[in-house]
Amino acid sequence: MSREISFLPEKSSCVYTQCYCEENVWKMCECVKLHQPDQLDRCHAVFISNTNKTVPLWMQVAASNPTKPVVWDYHVIFVYKDCVGCLVYDLDTVLPFPYTFRKYASQTFRSDLILLPDYHRLFRVVPARVYLEQFASDRSHMLASGEYQMEPPDYPCIQTTECSNNLADFISMKEDEGCGEVMNLVQFLHTFSLPHR
Repeated sequence: MSREISFLPEKSSCVYTQCYCEENVWKMCECVKLHQPDQLDRCHAVFISNTNKTVPLWMQVAASNPTKPVVWDYHVIFVYKDCVGCLVYDLDTVLPFPYTFRKYASQTFRSDLILLPDYHRLFRVVPARVYLEQFASDRSHMLASGEYQMEPPDYPCIQTTECSNNLADFISMKEDEGCGEVMNLVQFLHTFSLPHR
Protein backbone atom coordinates (compact mmCIF):
# COMPACT_ATOMS: atom_id res chain seq x y z
CA MET A 1 0.00 0.00 0.00
CA SER A 2 1.26 3.48 -0.89
CA ARG A 3 1.92 6.10 1.75
CA GLU A 4 -0.49 9.03 1.63
CA ILE A 5 0.23 12.74 1.47
CA SER A 6 -2.17 14.45 3.88
CA PHE A 7 -2.72 17.64 1.91
CA LEU A 8 -3.65 15.85 -1.32
CA PRO A 9 -7.26 14.67 -1.66
CA GLU A 10 -8.40 11.09 -1.74
CA LYS A 11 -9.47 9.90 -5.17
CA SER A 12 -13.16 10.22 -4.34
CA SER A 13 -12.65 13.88 -3.39
CA CYS A 14 -10.69 14.93 -6.47
CA VAL A 15 -12.12 17.20 -9.12
CA TYR A 16 -12.55 14.78 -12.03
CA THR A 17 -14.02 14.95 -15.51
CA GLN A 18 -13.61 11.98 -17.81
CA CYS A 19 -11.29 12.64 -20.80
CA TYR A 20 -10.08 15.97 -19.39
CA CYS A 21 -6.97 14.61 -17.66
CA GLU A 22 -5.01 17.83 -18.22
CA GLU A 23 -7.59 19.79 -16.24
CA ASN A 24 -7.93 17.12 -13.55
CA VAL A 25 -4.18 17.38 -12.92
CA TRP A 26 -4.31 21.20 -13.00
CA LYS A 27 -6.95 21.03 -10.26
CA MET A 28 -4.68 18.81 -8.17
CA CYS A 29 -1.86 21.32 -8.56
CA GLU A 30 -4.27 24.07 -7.55
CA CYS A 31 -5.24 22.06 -4.46
CA VAL A 32 -1.61 21.92 -3.34
CA LYS A 33 -1.16 25.65 -3.94
CA LEU A 34 -4.24 26.42 -1.85
CA HIS A 35 -3.63 24.05 1.04
CA GLN A 36 0.12 23.45 1.20
CA PRO A 37 1.94 25.96 -1.06
CA ASP A 38 5.35 25.11 0.40
CA GLN A 39 4.99 21.64 -1.18
CA LEU A 40 4.23 22.88 -4.68
CA ASP A 41 7.84 22.61 -5.88
CA ARG A 42 7.70 18.86 -5.21
CA CYS A 43 4.77 18.43 -7.59
CA HIS A 44 4.74 17.94 -11.35
CA ALA A 45 2.27 17.62 -14.19
CA VAL A 46 3.49 14.97 -16.64
CA PHE A 47 2.16 14.84 -20.20
CA ILE A 48 2.62 11.51 -21.96
CA SER A 49 2.48 11.47 -25.76
CA ASN A 50 4.68 11.14 -28.86
CA THR A 51 4.94 12.48 -32.40
CA ASN A 52 2.27 10.07 -33.65
CA LYS A 53 -0.01 10.66 -30.65
CA THR A 54 -0.15 6.89 -30.04
CA VAL A 55 0.90 6.00 -26.51
CA PRO A 56 -0.10 2.65 -25.01
CA LEU A 57 -0.76 2.57 -21.28
CA TRP A 58 -1.77 -0.46 -19.24
CA MET A 59 -4.05 -0.68 -16.19
CA GLN A 60 -6.39 2.03 -17.42
CA VAL A 61 -10.06 2.29 -16.43
CA ALA A 62 -10.98 2.87 -20.08
CA ALA A 63 -9.77 -0.60 -21.07
CA SER A 64 -12.33 -3.38 -21.32
CA ASN A 65 -9.56 -5.51 -19.84
CA PRO A 66 -6.94 -3.58 -17.78
CA THR A 67 -4.31 -6.16 -18.69
CA LYS A 68 -4.59 -4.88 -22.26
CA PRO A 69 -3.25 -1.42 -23.17
CA VAL A 70 -5.28 1.62 -24.08
CA VAL A 71 -3.66 3.69 -26.83
CA TRP A 72 -4.16 7.37 -25.97
CA ASP A 73 -3.25 10.40 -28.05
CA TYR A 74 -1.99 11.81 -24.74
CA HIS A 75 -2.44 11.34 -21.03
CA VAL A 76 -1.55 13.46 -17.99
CA ILE A 77 -0.59 12.34 -14.49
CA PHE A 78 0.34 14.13 -11.26
CA VAL A 79 3.68 13.21 -9.67
CA TYR A 80 4.83 14.09 -6.16
CA LYS A 81 8.49 13.61 -5.26
CA ASP A 82 10.23 14.21 -1.93
CA CYS A 83 13.19 12.88 0.04
CA VAL A 84 11.31 9.67 0.87
CA GLY A 85 10.36 8.76 -2.68
CA CYS A 86 7.89 9.43 -5.44
CA LEU A 87 4.14 8.92 -5.80
CA VAL A 88 1.92 8.94 -8.88
CA TYR A 89 -1.65 10.20 -8.82
CA ASP A 90 -3.51 8.95 -11.90
CA LEU A 91 -7.26 9.40 -11.81
CA ASP A 92 -7.71 7.05 -14.80
CA THR A 93 -5.91 3.98 -13.51
CA VAL A 94 -7.23 0.86 -11.80
CA LEU A 95 -4.06 0.84 -9.68
CA PRO A 96 -4.01 2.31 -6.15
CA PHE A 97 -4.27 6.08 -5.77
CA PRO A 98 -1.65 7.21 -5.04
CA TYR A 99 0.84 4.53 -6.05
CA THR A 100 4.60 4.35 -5.70
CA PHE A 101 6.32 5.55 -8.84
CA ARG A 102 8.27 2.36 -9.50
CA LYS A 103 5.25 0.09 -9.18
CA TYR A 104 3.05 2.42 -11.22
CA ALA A 105 5.67 2.73 -13.97
CA SER A 106 6.35 -1.00 -14.21
CA GLN A 107 2.65 -1.81 -14.56
CA THR A 108 1.53 1.17 -16.65
CA PHE A 109 4.46 1.78 -19.03
CA ARG A 110 6.15 -1.63 -18.96
CA SER A 111 8.99 -1.32 -21.51
CA ASP A 112 9.56 0.28 -24.89
CA LEU A 113 11.40 -2.90 -25.86
CA ILE A 114 8.08 -4.69 -26.39
CA LEU A 115 6.71 -1.86 -28.58
CA LEU A 116 7.23 -0.70 -32.14
CA PRO A 117 9.02 2.68 -32.32
CA ASP A 118 5.76 4.44 -33.31
CA TYR A 119 4.41 3.60 -29.85
CA HIS A 120 7.37 4.68 -27.73
CA ARG A 121 6.27 7.09 -25.00
CA LEU A 122 7.74 10.54 -24.37
CA PHE A 123 7.16 12.60 -21.24
CA ARG A 124 6.89 16.37 -20.82
CA VAL A 125 7.57 17.05 -17.15
CA VAL A 126 6.22 20.42 -16.04
CA PRO A 127 6.72 21.82 -12.53
CA ALA A 128 3.32 22.35 -10.90
CA ARG A 129 4.01 26.03 -10.28
CA VAL A 130 4.74 26.57 -13.98
CA TYR A 131 1.73 24.53 -14.98
CA LEU A 132 -0.62 26.64 -12.88
CA GLU A 133 0.84 29.85 -14.30
CA GLN A 134 1.05 28.92 -17.98
CA PHE A 135 -1.50 26.23 -18.91
CA ALA A 136 -4.67 27.29 -20.75
CA SER A 137 -7.38 25.37 -22.59
CA ASP A 138 -10.55 26.51 -24.33
CA ARG A 139 -11.55 22.81 -24.70
CA SER A 140 -11.82 23.16 -28.47
CA HIS A 141 -9.93 19.88 -28.90
CA MET A 142 -13.03 18.11 -27.60
CA LEU A 143 -15.39 19.70 -30.12
CA ALA A 144 -16.61 17.92 -33.26
CA SER A 145 -19.14 19.66 -35.51
CA GLY A 146 -19.78 22.15 -32.70
CA GLU A 147 -20.62 19.45 -30.15
CA TYR A 148 -18.51 18.19 -27.26
CA GLN A 149 -17.41 14.59 -27.72
CA MET A 150 -17.33 14.29 -23.93
CA GLU A 151 -19.17 16.51 -21.47
CA PRO A 152 -16.80 19.27 -20.28
CA PRO A 153 -16.13 20.25 -16.66
CA ASP A 154 -18.77 22.45 -15.03
CA TYR A 155 -16.26 25.17 -14.07
CA PRO A 156 -14.95 27.88 -16.46
CA CYS A 157 -12.14 27.14 -18.91
CA ILE A 158 -8.65 27.48 -17.47
CA GLN A 159 -6.97 30.56 -18.93
CA THR A 160 -4.08 32.91 -18.24
CA THR A 161 -4.00 36.67 -18.72
CA GLU A 162 -2.01 36.14 -21.93
CA CYS A 163 -3.51 32.99 -23.37
CA SER A 164 -6.80 31.13 -23.79
CA ASN A 165 -5.47 27.91 -25.32
CA ASN A 166 -1.98 26.40 -25.41
CA LEU A 167 -2.80 22.74 -24.75
CA ALA A 168 -1.07 21.70 -27.98
CA ASP A 169 2.24 23.07 -26.68
CA PHE A 170 2.03 20.77 -23.65
CA ILE A 171 1.06 17.72 -25.70
CA SER A 172 3.85 18.39 -28.19
CA MET A 173 6.99 16.42 -27.48
CA LYS A 174 9.27 18.81 -29.39
CA GLU A 175 11.94 20.02 -27.00
CA ASP A 176 11.92 23.57 -28.42
CA GLU A 177 8.18 24.01 -27.81
CA GLY A 178 6.22 24.53 -24.63
CA CYS A 179 7.58 24.47 -21.11
CA GLY A 180 9.06 21.82 -18.88
CA GLU A 181 11.47 19.10 -19.92
CA VAL A 182 10.86 16.38 -22.52
CA MET A 183 12.22 12.93 -21.62
CA ASN A 184 12.18 9.45 -23.08
CA LEU A 185 11.07 6.55 -20.90
CA VAL A 186 14.55 5.71 -19.61
CA GLN A 187 15.24 9.33 -18.64
CA PHE A 188 11.83 9.65 -17.00
CA LEU A 189 12.28 6.48 -14.95
CA HIS A 190 15.75 7.58 -13.86
CA THR A 191 14.56 11.05 -12.84
CA PHE A 192 11.69 9.92 -10.66
CA SER A 193 13.01 6.63 -9.32
CA LEU A 194 15.52 8.52 -7.18
CA PRO A 195 14.41 10.51 -4.09
CA HIS A 196 14.51 14.32 -4.20
CA ARG A 197 17.63 15.77 -2.54
